[in-house]
Amino acid sequence: MPVNGTTLTSLRPLMQGTNGMVVASHPSAAQAGLEVLRKGGNAIDAGVAVGLALNVVHVDDCSFLGVAPTVMYLADRKEVVTIDGLGVWPKAASVEYFNKNHGGQVPPGVLRSLTPAAADAWITALSKFGTMTFGQVAASAIELAGSGFPMFRYLAGRIQTSIDQYSAHPSTAEIFLPNGRPPKQGEMFYQTDLAATLAKVAEVEDSHKSNGRVAALKATRDYIYTGELGRKIAAFNQETGGLLTEEDLAAYHVQVLPPVSVNYRGYDVYSTGPWGQGPTFPQALKILEGFDLASMGHNSAEYIHTVSQALNLAFADRNQYVGDPDFVDVPIDQMLSEEYLSQRRKLIDPEQAWPGTPPAGDPWNGKATLNGEPQSPKEALTPVGTAGVSGGGTSYFAVIDRDGNIFSSTPSEGTKNGGPVIPGTGLPNSLRGSQSNLTDGHPASLAPGKRPRLTPAPALVLRDGEPVMALGAHGGDHIPQGTLQLLLNVLEFGRDPQEAVEEPRFYSYNFPGSGMPSKYEPGMLRLEGRIPDEVAEKLRQKGHTVEQYPDWWEGSALYCVITRNPETKVLQGGADPRCEAYSVGY
Repeated sequence: MPVNGTTLTSLRPLMQGTNGMVVASHPSAAQAGLEVLRKGGNAIDAGVAVGLALNVVHVDDCSFLGVAPTVMYLADRKEVVTIDGLGVWPKAASVEYFNKNHGGQVPPGVLRSLTPAAADAWITALSKFGTMTFGQVAASAIELAGSGFPMFRYLAGRIQTSIDQYSAHPSTAEIFLPNGRPPKQGEMFYQTDLAATLAKVAEVEDSHKSNGRVAALKATRDYIYTGELGRKIAAFNQETGGLLTEEDLAAYHVQVLPPVSVNYRGYDVYSTGPWGQGPTFPQALKILEGFDLASMGHNSAEYIHTVSQALNLAFADRNQYVGDPDFVDVPIDQMLSEEYLSQRRKLIDPEQAWPGTPPAGDPWNGKATLNGEPQSPKEALTPVGTAGVSGGGTSYFAVIDRDGNIFSSTPSEGTKNGGPVIPGTGLPNSLRGSQSNLTDGHPASLAPGKRPRLTPAPALVLRDGEPVMALGAHGGDHIPQGTLQLLLNVLEFGRDPQEAVEEPRFYSYNFPGSGMPSKYEPGMLRLEGRIPDEVAEKLRQKGHTVEQYPDWWEGSALYCVITRNPETKVLQGGADPRCEAYSVGY
């Protein structure tokens, strides 16, 4: 539509600022971060405030006891670090236990419980890299939980479509089915027990403030993991049939770890480590460096084919090699090396799609495939698919402050996929064990104290040592695929952040998924409906099985990106209009 001689290129205006920018999957959470920035907090302080607020307004998809993988750029140190924000299996959990007692399955419910992680991730980030107190950054979350917020469309729909799950436990139903029914959009929604829990954590901190900020934060952590709240968490888990103990909670700590990274056309791209699928997006990106993507045309059949094939190669290596490095020898340096990926790149046939997951490579020896595996999709047989589960709700947010600090995080595991709410706390269990495997020798197989192979994986980008971007996505195995498309929309096609998140997207399902049981749809490629029919037909001619989502598919939502111009220091934010995601800055 022409406006004053121009053409609209996005549904929302591009948000800009110089002092700080926040993108989050709910406006109230974004505002919580902006408020902290205005009060003098840095991006880490603001990031924890956003994360806590999302644990309230996006409680269906992330919670205080869930997961919170995070990647940060610390401007004063000129360093990128990650916090895994991922719990571990209880000591009583093992492949042998589930084979013996549950017929080789991990039943849905509390038997999938991990140690809570998000709480420790927020406190660790604040303690090591922030400047403010828990009480200061939790103020908005406590207000949103106690005073309530208007029920919004996305959350209302999530509850409405899962009434059986929300009604299965009285402690969950009394919060999420007030008056015996799902709350409607526009009605006020309250989580008074959650407000009281967060307020109690802040009260514990305040009672130890004379010992200094860091010591007071440690006291809050102790309250959660070895104190009164920890005892409630363990007791309820065991009462409902879980394996989590007070000993498991006391032994647990998040890990502060180096990121994985690749250089793509002069940009240093960082994500989280091989304890999750963090390496998948950088590996696919590095494979694509050998192609002239811009000349193919945005979302052309040639482009979609090439990008999806690179992703399939990365997923094949993920399934073969990636797992908790505390238990698995992951050849991560070799997997991301140009020498190895130049060989993998040769497996992409411009005219023929792999009919199933491509063979894994041999990074140890720098070979395109393991011995005896097909070297071309023309040589490969079409495998039989498997039924299972796919997708999964998650959240995403990012903050960049005026100094260039970055906080990029993908919190997950709320009431939609989590366990019953612990009575009197407002907190659901974390059931992220659902992303483990029961096959002995598989890199993602479960073991006592082991992390599952987590799908949430945030990212950030530097250029010449300067921070230039934070980005991320939601949706299980969609995450590396959507993050990759976001980055390419900006770097290869010059989209601004808001344009980048609004562009139509596509997803491959041509690999075993991360859920339990794992779903596998050989050859499947799904496109948002705005991608033209003629593109879909050309992709079918290349051997893809193509299906179409709606034009603006909500399952493809919750994508956000912030860019930073290192010369002008101007920040620009884009947030996905497919849901309630929002960008704010000043």
